[in-house]
Amino acid sequence: MQDIINRLKKEIFVCDGAMGTMLQKHGLSAGECPEYWNLTKAEKLVLVHREYIEAGADIIITNTFGGNRLKLQKYNLEGKLKEINISSVANAKLAVEQSGRPVMVAGDIGPTGSLLEPLGFLSVKEAYEAFKEQVLALAEGGADLLIIETMIALEETVAAVRAAKENSKLPVIACMTFDVTPNKDVRTVMGVDVPTMVTELTKAGADILGSNCGNGIEQMVEVIRAIRANTDKPLIAEANAGMPKLKDGIIYYDGTPEVVASFTGALIETGANIVGGCCGTTPAHIKEIKNQIERRKNK
Repeated sequence: MQDIINRLKKEIFVCDGAMGTMLQKHGLSAGECPEYWNLTKAEKLVLVHREYIEAGADIIITNTFGGNRLKLQKYNLEGKLKEINISSVANAKLAVEQSGRPVMVAGDIGPTGSLLEPLGFLSVKEAYEAFKEQVLALAEGGADLLIIETMIALEETVAAVRAAKENSKLPVIACMTFDVTPNKDVRTVMGVDVPTMVTELTKAGADILGSNCGNGIEQMVEVIRAIRANTDKPLIAEANAGMPKLKDGIIYYDGTPEVVASFTGALIETGANIVGGCCGTTPAHIKEIKNQIERRKNK
């Protein structure tokens, strides 16, 4: 576990970008389960992973964002949970093997999609068990680390981190999604502020903290600045490629690779140790981010 933590004290890593929008380009239709492609269209998953590796990613993320029981139930696929998660790691590992580069595979864990009590009907124990099941499958598959991302509720995030730390020996990244107000107040839509996030996720055992998704790259700089002010742990930043827009019935993101990558220096200077992308980012965005990091190293 300490290898990545120690390396991050002196290196900047590049993480990959969006998975969903990439799969859509390869034919994923609306209403289709992206995670099921790990079994039915593995070759396309390997291709997407390879594209990100070739763009310069040091960490690639498995196609398991919705790979927990509660999400898979919506597709009547909960019986294939273990198979889906294990195969997702295998697909990513195959891409790494084909590339010949020493790239790490992060098992992706997203939200349950349900509100926890008292706002909803899901108990913390039920959430923990759902995360535990996915953690065990990803660990069995051979993931190098785990990434918990796009979280907005503190109790759910803590449950996911605890499940990861208590049921695996893998390094754990924990990301929450924040909004930034004009007066620089940084909170999730559920009202979680940065000091509370840092305190509780550190207590739960997270090794790396950070943020993903959100309202674009400029706000991500402010989010990372706020997190860094509260911790000396390694940080990860995965911003969207701008804001989603609708044209001819199709959602697109207007942040070009050059524009998104132009904030790489600012992210690093404010505290990011890992820089990647979220919704709308592509291998082209990751390549530009990698180029920016290489230029900084060579100065």
